[in-house]
Amino acid sequence: MIRATNVSKRYDSAPVLSDVSFQVREGEFFGILGPNGSGKTTLLKLLSGLERPDAGEASIGDRPAFEYKRKELARLLAVLQQDALPPVGFSVRDVVEMGRYPYQNWLGEERGADASVVDSVLDCMGLTALAERSVDRLSGGERQRVALAKAMAQQPKALLLDEPTTYLDIGYQIQLMDLIRMWQKDSSLTVVAVLHDLNLAAMYCDRLLLMDRGRAVCCGSPREVLTPGRIRAVYGANATVLAHPTNGAPQVLLESGVPAATSASASGIIS
Repeated sequence: MIRATNVSKRYDSAPVLSDVSFQVREGEFFGILGPNGSGKTTLLKLLSGLERPDAGEASIGDRPAFEYKRKELARLLAVLQQDALPPVGFSVRDVVEMGRYPYQNWLGEERGADASVVDSVLDCMGLTALAERSVDRLSGGERQRVALAKAMAQQPKALLLDEPTTYLDIGYQIQLMDLIRMWQKDSSLTVVAVLHDLNLAAMYCDRLLLMDRGRAVCCGSPREVLTPGRIRAVYGANATVLAHPTNGAPQVLLESGVPAATSASASGIIS
């Protein structure tokens, strides 16, 4: 459903992405990892149609993402950015109702069960009791739940996430990721998430794409991607990788000290 084919992007004279290719399967939870400045957020902008690649193609379905009209794309794709809620003056219900934009006419009216969709989403996300509260009176975890509820109200086929757990306490991180995975499983939703935490990514994602300096280093299962050698080569850190004791997902344990220079390459695309 979502595909990047030989995608490259420059800002001014600086290359940000270079010849990146991968494909996200329908209904998959796909994570994008990499150090700061590796091109992760730029890649997400191309996939969402917000920007156009200088070369190659970022596509949704059978068309380049930038070719879709705004409402047409919004019926297919929702984007959850870091703290993207309006700062003041809107209730939780107001914000969730904004997710119905793709189905409204030019007067802001929608035929059919607009209110019932919003009520159902509020209930699913545990937000009914907060529906009339102003979003500026919510905690960080509650705000992220509201942002996710707004995306859910769009009823998209795919969801793009840009570091959704940033600034959240660990309890809220797990709560949010559980809600996303529940929605993904219940609706066969395709999820593409830029993530910073390697261990969260390994626990929730079906496959991972590892980026470094604008290039795709490798793509595969968490077990295939998160190896000590690749972590050392891409992040410049020594690490031990062990299986999680309850779910078997690889978990990265960092070690002190600067890794010795290595000639081993981190590259190697895995299908």
